[in-house]
Amino acid sequence: MHNDNGDTAMLEVRNLVKEFGGLRAVDGVSFKLTRGNITGLVGPNGAGKSTLFNTIAGFHRPTSGSIEFLGRAIGGLPPHQIFKHGLVRTFQIPRPFAAMTVLENTMLVPTDQSGEYFWNNWFRRSAVRAEERACRERAREILTFVGLEKLSGEFASNLSGGQQKLLELARVLMSDPSLILLDEPGAGVNPTLLVTIMDKLQELNQRGITFLIIEHNMDLIMRLCNPVLVMANGRLILEAPPDVVRKDPQVLEAYLGGVPA
Repeated sequence: MHNDNGDTAMLEVRNLVKEFGGLRAVDGVSFKLTRGNITGLVGPNGAGKSTLFNTIAGFHRPTSGSIEFLGRAIGGLPPHQIFKHGLVRTFQIPRPFAAMTVLENTMLVPTDQSGEYFWNNWFRRSAVRAEERACRERAREILTFVGLEKLSGEFASNLSGGQQKLLELARVLMSDPSLILLDEPGAGVNPTLLVTIMDKLQELNQRGITFLIIEHNMDLIMRLCNPVLVMANGRLILEAPPDVVRKDPQVLEAYLGGVPA
């Protein structure tokens, strides 16, 4: 597990700005994520949500401001270093390899495995085999947890949209994350699998994983998330419990076009 420093603020973003040329996509955003919460991030298209995610995860370098994770300054660090600290954005796990099985895709995630160094396959074969067995066992346990164990031998290309989301979640879990940035877990998922995904996220949260979720499905946000952050035009306009967000005039205007959810 990753080291915690005992503070309640797991992630702290202060006056974060990200500009692209003359466009200020993230405009002075500040917030704290409390350990153990499922926090929602909502807003209209173009509000800056994905840019905020990508800047936190290291895919964009901040123009100004600071980002701290577990007390460490991570603003501007490359994605792989942030990933190793235990902060994972869903697409940091590469898209599944279509011609590989579900199990093989899940086993690909752990980094610095002995077998990645070709000389170990010659000189340390027993260690490599033991590590691979442990990795396979962990992958099977995680696939059982997300409900894909019966599809472990199936090619990833044959999975439905919802099953692909569950595979993505399984691959994220192989990295032993402390904080997961989830980008639209409900997109393209049928209602039955959406309930499964929501149940798994709640169970993982109860096991100690913290989440920040971008989602357009307001029912998912209202059922899973507290608090909810609302962005519009690159700025954070509200941070509140879901029942307050649902009724807030700024949110109805900016995000829902003035129509109650």
